[in-house]
Amino acid sequence: MSALFTPLTLRSLEIPNRVWMSPMCMYSAAAQGPDAGAPTDFHLTHLAARAAGGAGLVMAEATGVRPDGRITPWDLGLWNDRQQEAFARIAAAIASHGTVPGIQIAHAGRKASTERPWTGDGPVPESEGGWSAVAPSPVAFDGLPVPHELTEDEIQQLVRDFAATAERALAAGFRVIEIHGAHGYLINSFLSPAANHRTDTYGGSWENRVRFPLQVVDAVRAVWPDDLPVLFRTSATDWLTENPEDPREGWTGDDTVRLAKELAAHGVDLLDVSSGGLVPDARITARPGYQVPFAEQVRQATGTPTSAVGLILEPAQAEEIVASGQADAVMLGRQLLRDPHWAHHAAAVLGAEPRWPDPYGYAVARRLTAKS
Repeated sequence: MSALFTPLTLRSLEIPNRVWMSPMCMYSAAAQGPDAGAPTDFHLTHLAARAAGGAGLVMAEATGVRPDGRITPWDLGLWNDRQQEAFARIAAAIASHGTVPGIQIAHAGRKASTERPWTGDGPVPESEGGWSAVAPSPVAFDGLPVPHELTEDEIQQLVRDFAATAERALAAGFRVIEIHGAHGYLINSFLSPAANHRTDTYGGSWENRVRFPLQVVDAVRAVWPDDLPVLFRTSATDWLTENPEDPREGWTGDDTVRLAKELAAHGVDLLDVSSGGLVPDARITARPGYQVPFAEQVRQATGTPTSAVGLILEPAQAEEIVASGQADAVMLGRQLLRDPHWAHHAAAVLGAEPRWPDPYGYAVARRLTAKS
């Protein structure tokens, strides 16, 4: 039996297989007006297609917990009723295929208010619908404007914003929620000494730097049902200490193991383990499965379930990751953009039963019978 196509139960939720769609920003929402941040028919089609394609969990993209939390003005958000209604259509469409609907909630921090990647990577000025970015410290990212340093009161408001968005996500029908703590965005910036230069209770010591992330987890867990899982995406390393020629202090794999233990104690059920994104000039050698060892390190050191992400390309590769205990699931990004039915094709390769929608399954089975 294929390990990749066995169910995984987190709390009381059974996810039908271990092929999961990673949250990927599409930069395709309205940037301004009454529908700003709301999912469109494009988002509905995009996400439902991957559910019809057999993924066990489909994650909606990084969704801003408030307007200034979006990476670009064209990103999704979930802070008002109109957005919630649009998301409800998406959650229902995903669930209609027997796939679990999930959503990643986020704040972009100092990497906010930027152009869509296919038009550039610079900031969007306020005159064109942009805004001033915020961060733990006034440390700019790669030529972007210096962000506003958050006050302690503003930090507490952000904690409440994450909880409010989680409540809306639940009301919209999502059954998995993931807190985005990776890739140089707000939560990740608090964690790493490369971006957090504060000297108050939110900076300095390791305990202080993890304070805001844990407060967000506590706030989300408090409003999320006990029988449904909370996930946390983390950057296992800033890729600074891996380069002996780089003198900068950053976040490390050992830090991530330590954080994983804290997150589990605060109610996180699975760590979605990625890396990088905080330091633009970090040297990263990307190759197939290059981040899988980080997921394995966390899983072995803590016993907490993990998902692996990053250049997971082939069915046999994904099967080996899960079967060997390196991770409990694989998060696929670009592969599912290239092939929405990757899960069905992988099931066929691995001798598992594809989860075709009935109209597809009937046609495919009939075609195969006719050929035999």
